[in-house]
Amino acid sequence: MSAYATSEFGLHSLLTVVDIVASAMTAACYIPLAKGLDLWGRAEGFVLMVGMLVLGMVLQAAAPNLPTLCAGRVFSSIGASGAVYAYVIVAVDTTSLRNRGIAFAFTSSPYMVTAFAGPRAAQAFQVNVGSWRWAFGAFAIITPFMAVPLYTVLKVNLNKAKKAGMMPEKTVRSERTFIQTLKHIAIEFDLIGVVLFAGGLMIFLLPFNLAASASNGWATGWIIAMIIIGFAAMTLFCIHEYYWATSPWLPWHFLTDRSMIGTCALNMVYQISYYTWNLYFQSFLQVVFNLSIAHAGYINNTFSVVSGVLLFLVGWAIRRTGLYRWLFYIAVPLYTFTLGLMIHFRKPNGHIGYIIMCEIFISMGGAVFILVCQLSVLSAVDHQHTSSAMSLLYVSGAFGGAIGPAISGAIWTNVFPSALVRFLPESARDQATLIAASLTTQLSHPVGSEERLAIQLAYGYGHSRMLAAGVAFSSLMLIFMFMIKNVNVKDIKQTKGVVF
Repeated sequence: MSAYATSEFGLHSLLTVVDIVASAMTAACYIPLAKGLDLWGRAEGFVLMVGMLVLGMVLQAAAPNLPTLCAGRVFSSIGASGAVYAYVIVAVDTTSLRNRGIAFAFTSSPYMVTAFAGPRAAQAFQVNVGSWRWAFGAFAIITPFMAVPLYTVLKVNLNKAKKAGMMPEKTVRSERTFIQTLKHIAIEFDLIGVVLFAGGLMIFLLPFNLAASASNGWATGWIIAMIIIGFAAMTLFCIHEYYWATSPWLPWHFLTDRSMIGTCALNMVYQISYYTWNLYFQSFLQVVFNLSIAHAGYINNTFSVVSGVLLFLVGWAIRRTGLYRWLFYIAVPLYTFTLGLMIHFRKPNGHIGYIIMCEIFISMGGAVFILVCQLSVLSAVDHQHTSSAMSLLYVSGAFGGAIGPAISGAIWTNVFPSALVRFLPESARDQATLIAASLTTQLSHPVGSEERLAIQLAYGYGHSRMLAAGVAFSSLMLIFMFMIKNVNVKDIKQTKGVVF
């Protein structure tokens, strides 16, 4: 429903700005969250993230303008990503490395249901309720009730695991109150690092989206200043981590491990590639292929369905062979090839079956990346540092998830409006700005009309360039996958006890 929310404020073209800010803040929060889970507890960290998710939903439901909507998206993004991170760490704590792929498949399996339920619910809110706000508001009510049973289960079972000596050393420290935990995190984690990383990332990426609307474009002074300041802040973060941080993110020998560098780089590039084209994909399907919200959502959520089935097979294959690097040799070429193939099939009013075919193969490649990358970083560290290693992987993904929308937004704001002016009939060219700013306005033009065809052609023109950028970045994965060591997970024992 985000496209409808931004369209209500006449800012559909700034859809990517919301994702850039949310991704940057989410990336920065993985660092303190990793420490918080170790110092306070997995269950407590989970419930804190759920609280942030609910707060974000409330803010989005009541948003009177884009800044408030953006703030809500930040909180909900941090909360949702943090909650997933918390129970992924629980899966890490309670399984052997050999079986961890199957455990990750279980934690991802509910997406097979939400892939269909989410789009259908979205259409019901838009058609029957007539408000995108209740789409957010309803889940602000539902989510806490769904979280309480899981929190209870986590709390009870993790207490048993602690008593049995199956938890990493950091998590069996004496119990602390919430305030004591916050003070301890403040001591171990330097707030300067969060400010430098999150602030630098946002300041560096936002100009790519805003340059088109600036007075002098890329030559505008504040655009240049933001890029320079953002890059300098991220550089200072790296220097700060190495020389001055009281408690570094990860020991240096882990950060410089070949597999760690290659895996995080591959994950970052994959996320960049994916988000250069996917953010406007839902709108693309509705406008260009004349699909309903629900049917466009089904296709856009192909990844969730495919990964839900495929990850069990991948986890089983890793359990049998003990090896995982060979999967990259299949997944990377498959993803890159079919992403390029979609450029050919993105033509207006074409056969939707070809798009679905490409989505299936793209999803197969992406699902493998996500699972195998997690195993790769975990095999490079001891169990005491699994939480920090996973946070590094998540940060690299969130970093790519912020760069991707910046590229997508830059292409969209610089290509789509001009293409729209070029393709629209003379009688409708004065409406180009209004059409570009609102998905609702785009869909209001009847299918088959000159205006609708012009909008479809402009979408196809812009989307093909987004896909081309995605292919260019995905080709870098062909380099990074060879940096990853061919480790046999059967030979690595991390957990003290065996649950699975």
